Amino acid sequence: MSTPVQLPFEQANVLQLAPGLRTLQSRGSVHRVRTPDGDEAWLVTGHARVRQLLDDDRLSRSNPDPEAAAKNSGSALLASLLGGFATDHARLRALLEPHFSPERMLALRPYVEKVTGQLLDRLAGQEPPVDLVRALAVSLPIQVMCEWLGVPQEDKDRFGGWTQDAANIGDPVRSKQGLGGLFGYCRQLVADKRRNPGDDAISRICATEGIEDSEVLGLTALLLFGGYETTVARIGTCALLLLSDPEQWRALVDDPALVPAAVEETLRLSMPNPHNGGMPRYAVTDFEIDGAAIRAGDFVMLNIIAANQDEAAFEGPCRVDVARDTADSLAFGYGAYHCVGAALARTQLQVAITQLVARFPTMRLAVGVDELGLRDDTLIGGLVQLPVTW
Repeated sequence: MSTPVQLPFEQANVLQLAPGLRTLQSRGSVHRVRTPDGDEAWLVTGHARVRQLLDDDRLSRSNPDPEAAAKNSGSALLASLLGGFATDHARLRALLEPHFSPERMLALRPYVEKVTGQLLDRLAGQEPPVDLVRALAVSLPIQVMCEWLGVPQEDKDRFGGWTQDAANIGDPVRSKQGLGGLFGYCRQLVADKRRNPGDDAISRICATEGIEDSEVLGLTALLLFGGYETTVARIGTCALLLLSDPEQWRALVDDPALVPAAVEETLRLSMPNPHNGGMPRYAVTDFEIDGAAIRAGDFVMLNIIAANQDEAAFEGPCRVDVARDTADSLAFGYGAYHCVGAALARTQLQVAITQLVARFPTMRLAVGVDELGLRDDTLIGGLVQLPVTW
């Protein structure tokens, strides 16, 4: 067996795959690698194989050997958060899906539009350049999550801080404290909703017959973590992708009806992070794929970022094209593990981009793309900042 390739690869350009990852992908779909924590793993980079394995019962989100999982700090954090969800995935997913229905998202959209308008009012009142990450990407998702879940707005900074700490992969103590704070808050929140239910997602989940408080707690923490950190990262990188190509930005200014397609295209490209890993899975049985002998218990990372830029699946995959057919995009997963919160993220992105191009048609980057950086201290990644002017 060849020597495992050491992760992470250096990524100088925030809009492009790390050159080392691109080279690895060109050699095949499945690769033996060593994680930053020193553990051996399989990294899957080909679009067809990532799509297949995202919905393959030979892999699980939970490791049959919890002690082994604990050694992979970054991905194990996500795996531990998803652990309860993995043990009864179908039932718990069925509990969540009604809360992301088209009717629910349509009802929430006016609130998203109002908050986005307020944030852009403040942006317009500032002297450019302004950091769009701080002005919009960080602020919008946390307020939307509060409204949708039924979290008091005055608590937004508290649980926002906990989710950021929980996602930290550079400081295990801080990450553990963040998770502890997040779960502690959610435990009290669930108890409050049991006593005083409202018209919100947590109250409706609590009212579901047969659901245990521990399950509500796990789902609430998962929704807070997944719905906040990932959307922050995607708003920033989606905006950057469009602003970095003035022709595509102008196309949206001239025809706002293109925004939904633009959101799907930028989502396809908007997940760069400096860790070069992927969605964590663990083999539950021995199997072979593309010549790689996977053994039960092996750590397998499904790299959606690389898959979405696979030349075998998309022509000119690194180029932003708001007219592209993105039906094969894996931005929200695939099959039974397609992200249950995709509609909520899409709603926020569509509203944000629609209002940005309408109110700031001349918006442009205030610095070169080569001056931008990715957050390397967090599991999710995303931009450190995005200075813009208009």
